[in-house]
Amino acid sequence: MDAAAQAPLEADAAHSLRLRRLRWHARRGMLENDLVLTRFLDREAARLAPDALDALAELLDLPDGELLDLLLGRAALPDAIDSAPVRAVLAALRAA
Repeated sequence: MDAAAQAPLEADAAHSLRLRRLRWHARRGMLENDLVLTRFLDREAARLAPDALDALAELLDLPDGELLDLLLGRAALPDAIDSAPVRAVLAALRAA
C-alpha cells in the first residue's frame, strides 16, 4: 500500500482511538452526566469532526457539577473554553 492510501487509514485509526479515549473519559461520577454523554456519543460519535472532539475534551475536563450545570443551561460557559466549537458541542449535548 502506498503512502497516499495509508494516510486515510492512519487518520481513521487515530480518530477511532481518540473517540474511545473520550468515551472512557465521559464515564462520570454523576449518573445524569453519564446518561447525556453516553446518549450523545452513541448517536454522534461517528460524525464528530476533530474540532468537535477537541471541544468535547474541553467540556469533559470540567468537574461533574459544572458540566451538569452547563448541560442543564443553569450556567454559562467559562470564558476559558467559550468558543464556537464548544458551544456547538454543548448545544448537541443538550439536544441529546
